[in-house]
Amino acid sequence: MTSSVASFLDYRVVSYPVRVYSGQGALESLPAEVGRHRAKRAFVVCGRSVSRNTPLVAHIRELLGERFAGLYDEMGKDSPIEDVMAAADKARAAEADLLIAVGAGSVLQGTRVVAILLAEKEPVEQLITQYPPGRPAISPKLMAPKLPIINVLTVGSSAQNRAGSAVKSEKLGRRMEFFDPKTRPVALFWDNDALLTAPTSMVCASGGAIYWRAIMNMGYTQAAPLADFARRQAFELMSRALPRLGDPHDVAARNDLCLATFLQNREVDDGGAPVRHWVSRVVYAFASSLFNLHGHVSQGAAHCALTPTVMRRLGNRDPQEMCAIARALGVWKEGDPVADAPSRAADQLEKVFASIGMPINLAPLDVPQSSIDAILEPSLTNFNADPKQEFVKERDLLREVLKAAW
Repeated sequence: MTSSVASFLDYRVVSYPVRVYSGQGALESLPAEVGRHRAKRAFVVCGRSVSRNTPLVAHIRELLGERFAGLYDEMGKDSPIEDVMAAADKARAAEADLLIAVGAGSVLQGTRVVAILLAEKEPVEQLITQYPPGRPAISPKLMAPKLPIINVLTVGSSAQNRAGSAVKSEKLGRRMEFFDPKTRPVALFWDNDALLTAPTSMVCASGGAIYWRAIMNMGYTQAAPLADFARRQAFELMSRALPRLGDPHDVAARNDLCLATFLQNREVDDGGAPVRHWVSRVVYAFASSLFNLHGHVSQGAAHCALTPTVMRRLGNRDPQEMCAIARALGVWKEGDPVADAPSRAADQLEKVFASIGMPINLAPLDVPQSSIDAILEPSLTNFNADPKQEFVKERDLLREVLKAAW
């Protein structure tokens, strides 16, 4: 792969301070990390399963002693804004001076928004990213200092150390998006016992999403050197971990998920331009609409189910990128027909996804075909997937692609 990827010299690297504690007994360093920020009232945010079905929160309470200020354990899937606001109210009443998120994507994103709501004075509608019709997105500058955040992961998640957060809003009918670099965590904990609390179904769903991003990120033709390394290393980690995710005792595979997503996030800071070929953009847009519309569908399942069809239908729009992906998957080499790369890659991905119990089309997800237009319409205006607003010109084609995913 490296021989066919050009590196360039014009790039910028931005490093953000974060401490990572990994391995057996990593959580024993939590009191010292809380003390490093001179916090006396640490407030924990998590979901019901973590607090009521595992000993993890009880262990954190024991470790922190008098510095454990309180708990909100009702954060739901996809971080409903009502849950986030309730958590902020409870943290405010507890006079929290540090937040500890315990869980995966929804909890991690929701806790960042809790920090924003505790600090900013404007109504929530004025704090979110705005999307003026026909114009670039506008993210308000949220200047108030934020409480430090510590993330204790139960599953590897791309949400673990990002600055952006999305929460669900039934009222708006779409996600509310927040962006604030001051909500990046000061510390990450990949503790073995914490990672082993997650059920294998959740681990496999997260693994599917992380692997999906890793393989989409292999569709590039040039990159800054550090970003090139991070992309290749994340893909190698995920390729190694994926077959082992069904083992409830394989903590090394679960740790690899944490490391892979950390590298995926870091490669953006290391000068990596977003990899935006048609397949990744369309799948991302469709999947975002799908799992927000149908709450029982995970992000990982949505991405896996949509990718083979979209790749076969739209892969030919980015032939070199599809060759790079097929090469990474070991099903294409120099001299093979370029036109074969999308179908070969799609065939191989179906095998990979099926091997971890992920769907390869929408049929097993209990999503009715009558949802097509409800999935399509928000996809056409997904700025993150389509900043140049090309999708609206392809409405009929994209509808046919989506319909074929069943």
